[in-house]
Amino acid sequence: MRLPELENFRRILSKLLNTSEQPLRKRDEIAIEAAPDELDRVQNAAARELAIHQIESDALRLQNLKSALDRIRDGTYGRCLRCGTEIGKKRLAAIPWAGHCVACQSIIDEEQKEPGARELAAQV
Repeated sequence: MRLPELENFRRILSKLLNTSEQPLRKRDEIAIEAAPDELDRVQNAAARELAIHQIESDALRLQNLKSALDRIRDGTYGRCLRCGTEIGKKRLAAIPWAGHCVACQSIIDEEQKEPGARELAAQV
């Protein structure tokens, strides 16, 4: 990847990192509230689960943004972390923090989808 392209991705990633909401700001949304009504307790639990999922998602995105900036600094940005091939420019334009090519990301997604299902299939 050429230097102007790398600099452009560095700017994009830095801007995304600077504008990303810090996950700790949403801690109040996961507070457990005592509710006398069962429906309120269920709704609060659902809202709490959603807030926890959002915090985890935000934290993962921040981690991925920082990792992508580190890869720019060490000269490995744009190369798949798994197979080492070049990540497509269209993929990087859509997901600038991508660390894997489409093929490897598909494999990773399948592996993470149902780890128990793989173990069960191996036993059959």
